[in-house]
Amino acid sequence: MSRTPRKRRSTYRALSSLAVLTLAAGAVTACSDSDSSSSHATPSASAGTGKAAEATLRMVDNGGHRLAFYVMRGNGSTIVLDSGGGEYSSQWKDIAPKLHAATGATVITYDRAGLGKSDVVPGPWKVESAVSDLEAGLKQLGVTNDVTLVAHSQAGEIANYLAKGNPKLLSGAVLVDANLPQFFTDEEIPRLVAASQPAIDAAKKDPEKPANRQLISTAEGFAPAHRAFHKVTWPDSVPATVMVSGKTPFDGSPEDAQRWRDAAASFAKEAPNRALVTVKGASHEVPTERPDVVLKAIEGMFAAQH
Repeated sequence: MSRTPRKRRSTYRALSSLAVLTLAAGAVTACSDSDSSSSHATPSASAGTGKAAEATLRMVDNGGHRLAFYVMRGNGSTIVLDSGGGEYSSQWKDIAPKLHAATGATVITYDRAGLGKSDVVPGPWKVESAVSDLEAGLKQLGVTNDVTLVAHSQAGEIANYLAKGNPKLLSGAVLVDANLPQFFTDEEIPRLVAASQPAIDAAKKDPEKPANRQLISTAEGFAPAHRAFHKVTWPDSVPATVMVSGKTPFDGSPEDAQRWRDAAASFAKEAPNRALVTVKGASHEVPTERPDVVLKAIEGMFAAQH
């Protein structure tokens, strides 16, 4: 699958972490018609069995569109890995099998609407629709509780709304350099809108290009959506580990970078069952740059709840 050059990709990625921009050209594909099994992750030894773990592709339906879920079956508990903006399930291809082997849990990744093998859904991107897609997929897979949710970047918004609306589904969460309500203040939102406007204007010149379509849909209604997000509160009943990258998505903007760090620290301090982990030297791409640290945090959260 094609990608943009690294420098351009970094620019897209930093802003996509704020749900303004998507990753790279070619990141969005139409849905696959296949419901068959698919090897989607690097095989590794399943916990206690010595057998190779493979993910099975399950296409689920929600409101007339289909979504691709990849399931490594385990025993009892479930770990769900939710990708950053513009990314899809392959972001976790190196982490998922190791988690499965270490914990014995069922490990699930998925492609959000318009990404990977999931259907494109016209119109603006709405976090409520994304939450509905995830909940519908888990329900159809028979997962109704005891979920350790791992959310990177834009998926932090999904995690916050899901935790608020359905806290009994979750046993814990790991938020990996994730969008948090504390960051999206009345001072910060206009800065983000202004910073993204040139890229949005360029995308509108070629709106049928998949990456541009995704960019336009995520940018539409950004300000009111994130004013609402700023008011969302995480339930005290759900423990969370908050990971923040040393460089943040704003390596070139010290003011925004400090606000990003402050938001993570503020979130972590709001309840005694939350912890803050700073990944020094890492960029926003923590899952791919420091998978060892991400694995340690997830395994720690999982062990603490089981």
